[in-house]
Amino acid sequence: MSALPHSPPPRKAPQHHARSRMAALADAWLPRLVLAPTIIASLIFVYGFIALTGYLSLTESRMMPNYEFAGFGQYTALFEIDRWWVSASNLGIFGGLFILFCLAIGLGMAVLLDQRIRAEGALRAIYLYPMALSFIVTGAAWKWILNPGLGLEKMVHSWGYTDFTFDWLVNSDMAIYTVVIAGVWQSSGFVMALFLAGLRGVDDSIIKAAMVDGASLPLIYWRIVIPALRPVFFSVLLVLAHIAIKSFDLVMALTAGGPGTSSDVPAIFMYQFSFTRGQLGLGAASAMMMLATVLAVLVPLMYLETKGTRHGR
Repeated sequence: MSALPHSPPPRKAPQHHARSRMAALADAWLPRLVLAPTIIASLIFVYGFIALTGYLSLTESRMMPNYEFAGFGQYTALFEIDRWWVSASNLGIFGGLFILFCLAIGLGMAVLLDQRIRAEGALRAIYLYPMALSFIVTGAAWKWILNPGLGLEKMVHSWGYTDFTFDWLVNSDMAIYTVVIAGVWQSSGFVMALFLAGLRGVDDSIIKAAMVDGASLPLIYWRIVIPALRPVFFSVLLVLAHIAIKSFDLVMALTAGGPGTSSDVPAIFMYQFSFTRGQLGLGAASAMMMLATVLAVLVPLMYLETKGTRHGR
């Protein structure tokens, strides 16, 4: 018998090839098309305006922008203003204490909640509640609480302790510390939530093995758990530094930079010189110095985090 001739394999329909090409094009370009508006908006309204502010800081702009290049005269004038150095020193005090206390209180509350205590959900909600408020509301509330004639001092006097005084809000030497109190009260719950998420991500088997070896709970947290939270520390430091450097609404609502300029910060300096004193170029120079401060914090943190990741830590 002669072998039957083999029939050629069926050819795929051209429509199938067209659909495959369209699907490949959609997979390649659809994410780009979806992200394109956000990227373009960021380039224009974030980096574009940063570049514009940087250029205005090199001009003699006053009430209106002046695009004629004038060099670094605005920076020279900025560094000769005593109020700028007062605001910068206040930022150092506020930022340092704000970050330190938020880290300590947030980590302490996270460790407490990590013990699976009763009413953990209720306590977590209580700790996080201040973060739901705006800084304007926080500043107004603490302004009432710390007002010597309305709040804490008057309440203690009504209890019979008439020698008690707490006049930090109207004391030029202590006013900046009232901003620290209000800021820590609002942000420490957020820090607690970040640390608690990190703590819940630590492998329980490592902790149990350490306990079997006889390590105490404080030693376990100090030697094992907290070092494992390095990425969380990086994120918390970055967020808190950003909040501290751009602090405006909290200070305005609580002290308005006073008494005098004793609690002034660079954000208030920039706003007032740019929009109320008609010195747009000087305000732009102060804004660029704030950006430089952000970068001075961000770049070393990113370098240390990248270096630690590269070495497997």
